[in-house]
Order: sequence, then C-alpha cells, then structure tokens
Amino acid sequence: DVGYGKTEVALRASFKAAEAGKQVMVLVPTTILAQQHFGTFSERLRDYPFNVEHVSRFRAPADQKAAIKAFGQGSVDILVGTHRLLSRDVRAKDLGLIIVDEEQRFGVKQKDLLRQLKLKVDVISMSATPIPRTLQMSMAGVRDISVIETPPEGRRPVKNYVGEYDELLVRQALEREHARGGQAFFLHNRVDDIDETAERLRALCPQMVFTVAHGQMDEKQLEERMMGFLRGDADVLVSTSIIESGIDIPQANTLIVERADVFGLSQLYQIRGRVGRSRERAYAYLLYPSAAALTPEAANRLAALSDYTELGAGFKIAMRDLELRGAGNLLGDEQSGHVAALGFELYMQMLDEAVQALAQEEEGDEERPEPVRLDVNVDAYVPSDYIPYEQAKIDVHRRIAGAREVSELGELRRELADRFGELPEPLENLITLQQARIKLGQAGARAVTFRQGRLAVTPIELDSVRAKKLRAEIPGVLYESGKSQLSLRVPDDPAQRFPAVVRAADALLAIQSEAA
Repeated sequence: DVGYGKTEVALRASFKAAEAGKQVMVLVPTTILAQQHFGTFSERLRDYPFNVEHVSRFRAPADQKAAIKAFGQGSVDILVGTHRLLSRDVRAKDLGLIIVDEEQRFGVKQKDLLRQLKLKVDVISMSATPIPRTLQMSMAGVRDISVIETPPEGRRPVKNYVGEYDELLVRQALEREHARGGQAFFLHNRVDDIDETAERLRALCPQMVFTVAHGQMDEKQLEERMMGFLRGDADVLVSTSIIESGIDIPQANTLIVERADVFGLSQLYQIRGRVGRSRERAYAYLLYPSAAALTPEAANRLAALSDYTELGAGFKIAMRDLELRGAGNLLGDEQSGHVAALGFELYMQMLDEAVQALAQEEEGDEERPEPVRLDVNVDAYVPSDYIPYEQAKIDVHRRIAGAREVSELGELRRELADRFGELPEPLENLITLQQARIKLGQAGARAVTFRQGRLAVTPIELDSVRAKKLRAEIPGVLYESGKSQLSLRVPDDPAQRFPAVVRAADALLAIQSEAA
C-alpha cells in the first residue's frame, strides 16, 4: 500500500542482486521520483562498494551519457531512471534484476520493451494500486503476487472529506495545517492557469508561502522548487498530478484536490497517499465544482475512496477498479494485440499451458492429454442475452476452454443451468465441442482436419479388433494403419457435420477405453 515500504523491498532486493555481482535497473515513472530514489539508494548504500547512478531530465545530457556508458561497462551497479532506461542505447553488462516502481503508470508499449529486456532477469513490479489487467493476471496465476499488509508503526489512516469546492473550507484546512507546523499540497491539474490559482490562494492565506510545480517547467527550476519544498522553504505546494507517484514528504499532511472528479480511482488513491506518511493525522479534501456537474462514474470513484479509508485499503481499491473498469474485454471489438490474432480459446489454452509449465508440478504427475484443436463451422458462444455480464461471460469462456475432463464440463453445465436457466443452443454447442476435443485428445489424437468432405483424425493407433469394432459403430469409417490415420465422410452442412464429429469422438474414445 502507499507508504508501506515498497522502496525498502526494492532497496533490499537491489542489495542482494548487487552483492551477487549482478546489475540492477530501477525504473520509475517521473523525474522527481527518480531523483528521490537516487538519493535514498545512495544514502542507504554509501557504506558498501556499490556504485549508484541515475538518469532523468534533471541531469545534463553529458552526465546521462556517462552514466549509461558506465552501466554498459559494468562499473555502475544500480541505475535508477525514468522511461529513458528503455532506450536502445541503455545496455547492461550483466543485468540481474529489474525493479518497476509504480507499475500502474507504465503503458503497454513500455512493458513490451521491458519484456524484451527481461528474458533472463528477475523482475519485481511494485504498486499500491495495480492496474486491472495486472491484478487479473496475478489472480489467474500468470504472475506471483505478494502483499505487504503490515503498516509502519504509528501510522494513522487519512481523514477524508468529499464535497463541493468551498474557499472557506480550503482556507480553514490550510490554516490548520500551518498552525501545527506542517505543509500542504494543493492539486490543480491545469498548467495554463496554475499560477493564477496560486495567486488566488496567496490572497486567501497571505501569511503563508506558496510555491508552484508542474511537469512543463524547466528541469532545474522544477528540481529547485521540489527540493525547496522538501527543505520546508514553502508552506503549500500548488502542483499538477506530478506529485502522484511515490513522493515522500512526511511533514506534508494536508492534501486538497481541486477537481477530484476528473481523476481515475487508482490515481486519486495514489495522490491521497502523498499525505499520512508520518505519525501525524493527515487530511485529504477531494473537491468538485458542483453535485450537478458530477458524472455517475466520478460519483462511484469518490464513493469508493470514501468507503476505503482504513490502512492497507490499496488492494481493495485495485479490486474495485477491476470491477469498475473490467479486466479488458477479451471477447469483443476491444480485442487488441496477440489475443485478437490468436483467438480467445487458443489464448486461454496457451495461458493455461504456460501457467502449468511454470508451476513446477511434482515429478511423476501423469500428464493429462491436451484437447485437440477442432474447427467446426457451428454457432458456439455464450449469448449476451443469456449472460449479460461481460466479466461472467469471460469467466465461462475461460472455464470451458480450460477444461481437461468431460466431468468438469458436466459440472459447469449444471452450475450454469442453476444460475442462469436452461442453456441456449450456442452455449450447448460450445460445451459439446469442447467435450469432443477432450475425448479425441484422450483417444490419442493430436490433429483433426476436414478435406474434400472427409474428416481425418491423426495419429490413432488401432489393432484389427478395435478397427473392426469402430467400423461396426461408425459405418463408412476408414482406418489406415500405415499413416495412423482414421477418416470418415461427413456432411458438408455444418449443422449435420457437428453431430457426426461428436459421434465419432464418442465412439473412438469408448473403443480405446474398452481396450485399455
């Protein structure tokens, strides 16, 4: 969760990797966070023979080049940086660990670049609020997940206020923080008029010192202002969402977000996490212009933040985000990348195979035969009028595609009938098709093809007795022992072809099982 010690995990992991002679890359989303991490890592590792460097726009291009060159030569052990680390010219001599801080701030393209880097290295992704897709992957078993549930000693939950913007309320909040010797954040996310907003606040609280920070500032100026605020030179930092990621200023314990309605749920949660990082009681004011202008989605997000105020609520927030936004629609027009190219069924099969392969099952486990790839031109899907919920529909598709035993499908059929009523024909077809695939796989087949009106199944091993029984069961079936191939004529009409394939699968498995 925010302020729970993810940086400490990163530090210790980096220490272990560097101690073993490996190099470490620490990837962060913002220049301010890169600067902060560099300071923390340098300070904590100063008594050890490790060289820590950083790359961000706060540094001169010549210094950045020198750091990258040293990293390539192996003289830099730990390199902290922003997206700049994903450039082609950044190459390690012996990379052993990549740490991705604030994982939710990186896009798919950046993660693809990371994937190319991490074929042979360990990776730790850290986030208080993982994006829905990442959370879904961890729950599907594709990624290991570890949750830090213990808050630092003396930590108190942030007190929230959600309501309409009111200047009197803003003044009272800022004055209360000033009176107890603390600092405050005022978040205004439009660069165009951020200076006017700061002037308005100065007029409201003339006894306080205000400073402005945003991402479009000159690097040196931004660095000076952030460091000045950290030193306590100003009482209030008026900034954009540049403060969202990981900024650690324990003496700042009041946060005012002027237009909380325009931020995403995990974004708001991260922003709220900038306060409450000490033993002092922290306050967060999430304000919006008027209740009439509030969209239902924004109201839901603000309600979720009001609900989850206790310590360690980040995981619940991420789960709520998964519910509100969905895990990514794998079955509709929104498909993108490899899933669209492969199709959902094959994607789930590959996912399942990969998860099983990495699970390091006990040796001696009997390997279950894989269902056979089988394409029959028949309506086989989960109709929207039967299961209208996208997430539930995805889950049903996943369970059908992932089934490896006919009994699993029988149980699923009974469960669906109990939950949603009698199964429609397309869904019955989908389950029956998977049953046929499983049975053909259990009978020893690995491929099924349709050519010139004939169905061919290979490889199938039958002795003369079983071949004779099969001919009695399915008239017109042809078995070629030399090719280990079984073929039979099937109707061209998909509606008739489908039952013929199912009958062939049933008969073939029955005869193979009988012999066994």
